[in-house]
Amino acid sequence: MTAEERQAQCLSLQEAWQSSTDPIHPHGATMMSSFEPGVFVGGEAADFPTDHVDLERWFKGPKGHERRIHGHSHAGVRIVRQGPTLLVALEAHVHHKEPWTVDDLTPYRLVGGPQSQQEAVERGKIMRKARSRKKRPELLADLEKRYLNAP
Repeated sequence: MTAEERQAQCLSLQEAWQSSTDPIHPHGATMMSSFEPGVFVGGEAADFPTDHVDLERWFKGPKGHERRIHGHSHAGVRIVRQGPTLLVALEAHVHHKEPWTVDDLTPYRLVGGPQSQQEAVERGKIMRKARSRKKRPELLADLEKRYLNAP
């Protein structure tokens, strides 16, 4: 599909949505009109994602604050903390060869993450409070109380 065909298709879809009775469609048409100047820049030579995987790769790149704080190759704190829980799910097929049923999954509905992950999440919460100027005094008072009440 050429750039002119894509632009014509976009404009016809935008006009159809603008005149629609569905309340969502006019909002979509307004958004399309705001994106229009940037979408068709570059003509045929524009570097569009070739498929959904390429598009996904573009969206999953490190965001601005992660690039500035951690550098381009950083995986991200969320991935590091939440990663161990995925191991159980990824290796489930080794022990269970048939398709999963509700009865097979019921015992796992209340299972939490590994202890090490839960501890890491708690440490992350404490560190987040420590970085906050408003919550730091409350955190220090709580930690002092814990220290004094420890056996």
